[in-house]
Amino acid sequence: MLFDGIGFTLAPGGALQLEGPNGSGKSSLLRILAGLLSPSDGAVSGGGERGFLGHETALKARIALGDELRHWARLDGGETRLAAAMAAMNLTGLAEVPCRHLSSGQRRRAGLARVLASGAPLWLLDEPTAGLDLASSAMLAAAMAAHRAVGGMVVAAVHGDIGLAAPAVLKLG
Repeated sequence: MLFDGIGFTLAPGGALQLEGPNGSGKSSLLRILAGLLSPSDGAVSGGGERGFLGHETALKARIALGDELRHWARLDGGETRLAAAMAAMNLTGLAEVPCRHLSSGQRRRAGLARVLASGAPLWLLDEPTAGLDLASSAMLAAAMAAHRAVGGMVVAAVHGDIGLAAPAVLKLG
């Protein structure tokens, strides 16, 4: 059994950091919270939309970044928020660039922009600073702070500080 007796409550504006070594179940727990995996026992309670950022960004290589993000924004109901999300992640100037030409950091920022544009009150972020430079990490920290300031919530699997102010911590493993 990977988990036993895990329970937490996250209030509006709250944040939870999942900490632990590789293989301790951080990513699996995020996938369960996102509804991508089912728990073998117990339940996840609390409804509402969830924005999920995993390790893969699901960007089609030959499609321009702006077109790809517009596709996801239409599916998530975030078309009106997309321009602001792209600006927040400094992607506006890359809208016409095919995704295959993006660096790993730019692809990561694209995944984050997708979460921002979704409008989901709960963000589930799996090692969100992976591949980000200091400036991009600062953009993420600002986005998380703004999201929490309006009652949004963040659960993030981390291996260090990602700029979340006063998060609750759940240690796994």
